[in-house]
Amino acid sequence: MAVLIDGKAISAQIQEELKEKVSVLRNKGVEITLAVIQVGSDPASCVYVRNKKRACENIGIRSLTYELPVETTEKQLLKLIEELNGRTDVNGILVQLPLPEQIDEAMVIQKIDPQKDVDGFHLRNVGALCSGQNGFVPCTPAGIMQLLKRSGIEVAGKECVVVGRSNIVGKPMALLLLQENGTVTVAHSKTEDLKAVTRRADILIVAVGKPKMITREYVKEGAAVIDVGIHRNEQNKLCGDVDFADVEPVCKAITPVPGGVGPMTIAMLMNNCVESVL
Repeated sequence: MAVLIDGKAISAQIQEELKEKVSVLRNKGVEITLAVIQVGSDPASCVYVRNKKRACENIGIRSLTYELPVETTEKQLLKLIEELNGRTDVNGILVQLPLPEQIDEAMVIQKIDPQKDVDGFHLRNVGALCSGQNGFVPCTPAGIMQLLKRSGIEVAGKECVVVGRSNIVGKPMALLLLQENGTVTVAHSKTEDLKAVTRRADILIVAVGKPKMITREYVKEGAAVIDVGIHRNEQNKLCGDVDFADVEPVCKAITPVPGGVGPMTIAMLMNNCVESVL
């Protein structure tokens, strides 16, 4: 039976470590503030923003929330970001995605001061990651690396396959695995014979956005499987990109959905906030 990689427990461990760091900083007169901007009231975004605020409270970070109406213009949003960039009491700025169609997401992301870009999406931070320099790393891939490290799963020298090539997960994930000396393949919708590629993987990371797409036919026996997807099935229950019941018997370790990668994303956002003042 596979080892269940408990993202909730590892996230809680990281947040306890961060709480201690925040306490030390506060005793030195340093307060950390995260500004979160949400445009509109998308239900999933509301949940994410609420979870981020709760995490801030847990570790002692001050949070500012800006809830803007769905008809907010790009100009109005950019003006707010410019104001927050200039505030010395704000260390991190996060714009909750997706944004309404009248707003250019890429434009908004690039407007954020890279030193306050705790999501790690600004081109300067992306470039830093590509070249092995210091910068903010996107939270989900950073969280996956912590899941692997704290679960004792060695990356160096292993065949690592990332299914999905998004700017938020797939591409930065591949770069982080390379930094840890993994042998990395990025597979995607145009990959020929995907099963043959994924069956080579000692570490298989799946971020395709299709519920239960990955079955045991895609998985090498004894592999570690990380499931980034989150969906609701026909019974309205949460599930991932991996068919957990089918894959779990053949792999060495696997993340559940929920309770796997999701909590780690929040933990690494908090980590980036703390890093913003160190």
